[in-house]
Amino acid sequence: MGAFVKWFGLMGWLLAAGVAAEQSPRLAVAAAADLKYALSELVAAFETQHPSAKVKVIYGSSGKLYEQIASGAPFDLFFAADASFPKLLEEQGLSLPVRLYARGRIVLWSAVLDASRLDLERLAQPDIGHIALANPRHAPYGQRAVQALERAGVWPKVKAKLVFGENVAQAAQFAETGSVEVGIIALSLALSPNLQAKGRYWLVPEELHEPLEQGYVILKRAQRSPLARRFAEFVGSDAARAILRRYGFELP
Repeated sequence: MGAFVKWFGLMGWLLAAGVAAEQSPRLAVAAAADLKYALSELVAAFETQHPSAKVKVIYGSSGKLYEQIASGAPFDLFFAADASFPKLLEEQGLSLPVRLYARGRIVLWSAVLDASRLDLERLAQPDIGHIALANPRHAPYGQRAVQALERAGVWPKVKAKLVFGENVAQAAQFAETGSVEVGIIALSLALSPNLQAKGRYWLVPEELHEPLEQGYVILKRAQRSPLARRFAEFVGSDAARAILRRYGFELP
């Protein structure tokens, strides 16, 4: 329901703006929830450089956002946590070619335990009753969390403890509020000022899950938009890469 509310909010924002991106200095961006903090900083820096530009970002799970875009949601760019989703849009003729912008990592994070001393095997212990992760049906970070639990051999012992968030940011919220003892979330969220002040994390070894190769596309409706191209160019700039690196992203 929340995703649809945001979708209609975006429609209202675009109507208030007047018209599509090529006629107005506004961009509508769909972005994976792991980018909640990093992309907000990128947008602020971009708008400082382009004072007349306005960028609206809707965050969600990559799979849900893909479905909305494929159904005609009026976005100009799509930043996914797994490049396979924008690749599907490219193959369907709905976007320009995919560009990789980062590689993500997953972590164990907790506000009630010292997560830096945890590992995946520790999740099976009885004092950890609930573990939050993004819904693996449509969230890449949730899919990689399940892979890691399976490859570590603890899946049968922990699957009954799992609490699924609609996206990785919601899973992080469950952990932040203490609703669960541990969250398996994005490193980019764990490195946000908010979560750094409230807890610690343990980095899940890369070999325990498939890589999180993250990609974005300019969508067909914005293929002639100078503003969309300027924003895409900015994402590859030194200033933007420094922000992404600060949030733990590995860069191509």
